[in-house]
Amino acid sequence: MTQTQQIKTKVLIVGAGTGGYVAGIRCGQLGLETVLVDGGDGQGNGGLGGTCLNVGCIPSKAIIHAASKYETVAKAAAEGGTLGITASAPAVDLSKTVEWKDGIVRKLNAGVAALLKKAKVKVIRGWAEFADAKTCTVRTPESEGGGDIRITAEHVILATGSEPVELPFLPFGGDVISSTEALSLNAVPGRLVVVGGGYIGLELGIAYRKLGAEVAIVEMADRILPLYDKALTDPVHKWLERHGVQLFLGARAGGFGDGALSVTTKDGEPLSIPADKVLVTVGRKPRTRGWGLENMGLAMDGPFVKIDDRCATSMKNVWAVGDLTGEPMLAHKGSAQGEMVAEIIAGRAQAASARGASGSAHERRFDPVSIAAVCFTEPEIVSAGLGPADVEGRDDVITAIFPFAAIGRALAIEAGEDGGFVRVIASKTDHRILGIQAVGQHVSELSNSFAQMLEMGALLEDVAGTIHVHPTLGEAFHEASLRALGHAIHI
Repeated sequence: MTQTQQIKTKVLIVGAGTGGYVAGIRCGQLGLETVLVDGGDGQGNGGLGGTCLNVGCIPSKAIIHAASKYETVAKAAAEGGTLGITASAPAVDLSKTVEWKDGIVRKLNAGVAALLKKAKVKVIRGWAEFADAKTCTVRTPESEGGGDIRITAEHVILATGSEPVELPFLPFGGDVISSTEALSLNAVPGRLVVVGGGYIGLELGIAYRKLGAEVAIVEMADRILPLYDKALTDPVHKWLERHGVQLFLGARAGGFGDGALSVTTKDGEPLSIPADKVLVTVGRKPRTRGWGLENMGLAMDGPFVKIDDRCATSMKNVWAVGDLTGEPMLAHKGSAQGEMVAEIIAGRAQAASARGASGSAHERRFDPVSIAAVCFTEPEIVSAGLGPADVEGRDDVITAIFPFAAIGRALAIEAGEDGGFVRVIASKTDHRILGIQAVGQHVSELSNSFAQMLEMGALLEDVAGTIHVHPTLGEAFHEASLRALGHAIHI
């Protein structure tokens, strides 16, 4: 019988996604002895970087980019071409596209591994299971020796992430796929039905439509992207209609069989939609099973681990970050939380060493003004801070919109005719910016500017007084702020 290896460490991190590995690097930078357990999804998938790097943010944007390239060539190959450019009919070998995407993932995996090594973080590959709040056993794969490692830690950071929600009547397998499988298909499906009209389903559905698939979307709500206001989603809706994407709104999906998905329409009528693949994207849930959460004695907040504003759980020196802790389930939120927790732990260790007692050094709080969110649809959507629904009925706010149709850069890159705009919401009394939204091509690149302005408590005058570079899409943010002040220049 193989003897179980024993490890004691200052910090144990379980989960190597954007929350976990960032926490690990920062712990290492601060001189904390740190062990990071990387178990992927427990089924042999994933690796350093977690869902985002391996089967989420990065690979999906790679596929979206490739699909847009294909669409550009297809436009040039159409009768009359585009912008004076003509080309031969394009073809796509999706297996080679996926191979290119996988190369990007491998490169980033290696980069994360190098950063962790530089920070002197010990990485253990395997699946962890907790016996109590501070002790876990890691089952390592055969490639890593195949033995068990028992780890005891003073501090534990849980960063186990999330996984796709599976519908009981549409279990994953075969031609019923999640977003994970959708990013690794070896051929473009002739007919793709997407169940769920949220951002994941629309991002992938639009990409596959650009690649030539016939696409249908089934959504229970009365419109797509129901978490965003209608003005933001209308340009996306119009793109779908123009490109022949079938929309079944207010509809319920049923079972899949004999090459067709059964659907009940908004009017209660049964319908059968032919499909080569059914992509189920009805949401994600925290990964709380399979690693011993039930043995840790932690308080829960519904399906999520309950935390305070320091990401501390109900158990002393056990912390949780990222998707495990609740909405918004976004990679950049997890990274910010992981970095903060590392600094809190290091501050306490430093104070204890200096004074022999717990201190307040690095006692931070996770209290962002805004966590911006982006939909990489066609066109893209950005939302930061308060939206129209949050200020509905209030007479103490100013709302101003500036269209990309009046921005030279947008027209020059064919981004000015899809109904896109930038919207600014601000306080009427002191002009403090409360929220910023945008819809349009490439607006994801404006998201950091939006978040920065909200975080620094900027006023409309701050944006108006900043000389914006011409010609850029960011000029629409400048003009929207000017318009809120009553003196836009180009409208």
